[in-house]
Parts: sequence; structure tokens; C-alpha cells
Amino acid sequence: MRAVTTLSVVVLASAGIGHTVISSLDADISRVDPFKDMKNRPRAGHGMNVLLVGTDGRDKISREERSRYHLGGAPCRCTDTIMIVHISEDRERASVVSLPRDSYAVTPPHTDRNSGKRHGGHPIKLNAAYAEGGPELTVRTVEKMTRVKIDHYLEVDFASFMKTVDVVGGVEICTADPLKDSHTGLNLPAGRHLLKGGQALQYVRARYVDGASDLSRMKRQQRFMAALVARATSSGILLNPMKFRDITHAVLGSVRADKGFGTDELLDLGRAMRNFSPSSSEFTTVPIGRMGYAVKGVGSTLKWDPVKSERVFRALREDRPLSVRRPRGSAVLVPVAPQQIRVQVENGTSMPGLGRKADTALAGVGFRTTRAPVNAKNLTVTRTVVAYDPRWDRSAKSLATALPGSELRPVKGQGATLKVILGTDFGQVRKVRAENQSEGEFGVVRGDEVKCAT
Repeated sequence: MRAVTTLSVVVLASAGIGHTVISSLDADISRVDPFKDMKNRPRAGHGMNVLLVGTDGRDKISREERSRYHLGGAPCRCTDTIMIVHISEDRERASVVSLPRDSYAVTPPHTDRNSGKRHGGHPIKLNAAYAEGGPELTVRTVEKMTRVKIDHYLEVDFASFMKTVDVVGGVEICTADPLKDSHTGLNLPAGRHLLKGGQALQYVRARYVDGASDLSRMKRQQRFMAALVARATSSGILLNPMKFRDITHAVLGSVRADKGFGTDELLDLGRAMRNFSPSSSEFTTVPIGRMGYAVKGVGSTLKWDPVKSERVFRALREDRPLSVRRPRGSAVLVPVAPQQIRVQVENGTSMPGLGRKADTALAGVGFRTTRAPVNAKNLTVTRTVVAYDPRWDRSAKSLATALPGSELRPVKGQGATLKVILGTDFGQVRKVRAENQSEGEFGVVRGDEVKCAT
């Protein structure tokens, strides 16, 4: 996640920055050779695949910042975040696939860089590949698991992530529910927030805000990335060559990349992606087939779904989008997926057919309507009402968001079915989607779909 953030800012900025300025940045990047002596690699596909890893390195963070953002303790020298970013051959799409750090993996044969012991390949959690064999073993393990050839490698630590977020003036995110995690110090009330570097790091690192741990964290990371792309593409700072140069010198001081990812590659990518926007990006997590898969000597791991994960990686190999392009127009973020909400529509006006029109529109955006609208007892309603049992208040908020201008009315004992009593003000149904809703087969979310309710 942190690597994706840095890559986005640098690449998008290079679309409008000259060769001289970009060339001056090249010397700031530490180099690594993750492809050294690699054999029997997957066949190259179309487009570009970048393996992006975020490590827990914190050497360049001050003592005060470590305390404020709960960054104490010794780093494990492992990969905190692992993602494959596929940039299409026509440079019009970026597909980001998160690989859970606790994924069950079997390494290829290698020599442990700490003990010097030769392994013939053994089970590990995916993030441990970095500790045993550095970038090279990480790349080799990912290629073995996905059969996707990695073209470039980018590694970012905590400091680089914080500086990158600050470059664009912070990133706006929204949350339908409060987020609190004692491990990272994250404490966000529900609503909109402009997160600067340190607080953004807390947001993307938090694992204990709910029971889903790493999986929900990856969904938050994906939403954050989409918001970052929107911020970067509209930020004037990326069009100011001198300001961009000065700040990026600081940012790239914490980055490691393969030797082939240099000035020319950045410029080519930047120019090709000149018109890149949030709608050009799509995000997903590799499909999980089994949670809590216990492995002796390794612990509890996540096993990928072999069929669905192969479809995801085949799409990357064949340079195909992960998601089916949806109709234009963004969905607003809500607490509960409309597919989980049952609705009875009542026509509170004298306008014939209004109930059926609203029922059809609500069903069209995913709500489970009864498909049997009825007339209300009162036919002089002017403002549309969402009546709900207080036990289903989050569902009611989601439904009210889809009905702009509607009034929420709690009714004790009503039960799980929500009622919409239409008023003469009813005009349209707005598209909504949940924070944790899986879209399509692979749970793909497009960048332009991550928006806050207004």
C-alpha cells in the first residue's frame, strides 16, 4: 500500500515534469537487484507488472513521531504490505491485487540470508519470504504462486509513505462507523477526515478495528489508494517542477527499486498515463479459500482459493481488466450493502404508479424490495420517510442515503423490514454501495466508486 502511494505520486507527476528534473531524482533511489540469477521464470505478458512491498522500516522517523503514531518496538524486517500492480499495455488501466501477508506460501529452493542454510523449499507466511531471502526470494515466491512475471520491484518504508501523503497535502477518507485501534493509536469518529502522513499511516496499518483483521485492513488500504489517486491528479503541487523536485528528493530517499526502474521508465509511464484518473484504477484482494489454515511451525495462515485466484492472475497475464465496466456514475459509500436490506415501499401520495416506480428503482441499485408496493394510509405525505426499527439503524442510514432528502423515523418493534413511505418530493434513487461489499466475483472496486455520502 505504501509503495503504491509513492509510485502513484511520482509517476503521475512525471506526466508534466521535464526530463532534467526527473533525471535529478534518480540518484536518490536506493537500488536492489531482485532478479539476480533468476531462472525458469513465468512467460512475460502484455503490460507492466510491478511488485510493491511496504516494509516496517522506521529508521528515519523521529522519536517524537514514533511515540505519537505508536511506532515503537523493533521492526520485524518483513513485508507489511505486498501488492502486484499491473499497468495495461495501452497505459489506460492500473489493476492492483493485494496479497495478504499471512498467505500460505511455499518458497522455491533458496539459501536463508540469515543462517546461510540451504532450503529445498518449505511452507511459510508470504511476508516471511523477505526476512529469509530479501527482495529476491520475495519476487521468486510471488512468481511461483501467481505465474505472473514481475517486471519491476519497488520497496517503501514508513517514512517514505508519510512524506508522500504530505506531498499532496493529505488524503481525504470517510468512514461510516468510528475506527479505533489501540495498537496503532488510530481514533477516528465517523465522517470525513483529511489525513496527513502520520495519521494516514495509522489508518492503513490498523488491524484491530474489527474482527476481519488483515482483510478489512486491505480494503481500507485500497480505498485510501483510490482517494490518493484522486488527490494527486487534482493537486497543483504535481505541476510545479521545482516544488515537486524538492519534496520528491526527500520522499525517494526512503525508496528501494530494481536497477531497471529509472528515469526513462518513469517518463514513459508518466507521459502514457497523462490522462489517468480514479476511474482508470481497480483494486482487489486475492480470493481466499480457507481462513485459519494451521501449518506446523508457521502458525495460522490464509489459503488462496485455487480456482478464483487463478482467474485473477490469468487476467493480469492476459492484460484484461478484473472488473466489468459499470455504467457511468459513482456509487455513494454507506454502512450496509443494499443487498442486505429488505424494503417495503408505500405510496403516500395520490400519484398513481409512484410506488412501483420507486420499488423498481430501489431494486435496480440492489435493495431487496418486496416488489409489491402498496398505498399508505395517509396519501398526503410531502416528504419521503424511511421508517425503521432502531435495531436496524445502520441499514436505515444506508437506505436514506439512497433517497436524498428523506426523513428517518424510528419505529420500535417494526422488525427487520424497512418501510419507505413516498412523499411528493420523491424524485430519484441514488446508487450506493457498502464499505465492505464485494463487487463481482473478485471483490473489485474501481477508484471512482470510493466516495463519501454527502
